[in-house]
Amino acid sequence: MQGNLPPEAQEKLEELRELQGTAQQLAIQKSTAETQLAETEQALDQLDDIDDETEMYEEVGQLLVETEYDAARDKLESRQSNLERRIEALERQEGRIETQFEQLQTELQQLLGGIGGLGGA
Repeated sequence: MQGNLPPEAQEKLEELRELQGTAQQLAIQKSTAETQLAETEQALDQLDDIDDETEMYEEVGQLLVETEYDAARDKLESRQSNLERRIEALERQEGRIETQFEQLQTELQQLLGGIGGLGGA
């Protein structure tokens, strides 16, 4: 069917496909960030349940290195904040992609409606 479309409609269709791919990539990135955020929040909850004098270690590459309670909490809170901002940014991008997708769909429908004769709008 695509071979029967006018060049402008084929371009719009290709743009729609590219946007769909971008939307899928954003969804994967957002899902990953949401999982990381949940894990970070769970770690913070675990910190609430232990004494701040407890011997603690953090992973650095393939090593475990001793760390202090406050340093671990600060690091996790910073990670939480960064992930929340990342998720918000991804949601804004998703909104922009959705708007672009809807606009392209409308333009494509108008182009295809105009093929049959008097045109559409």
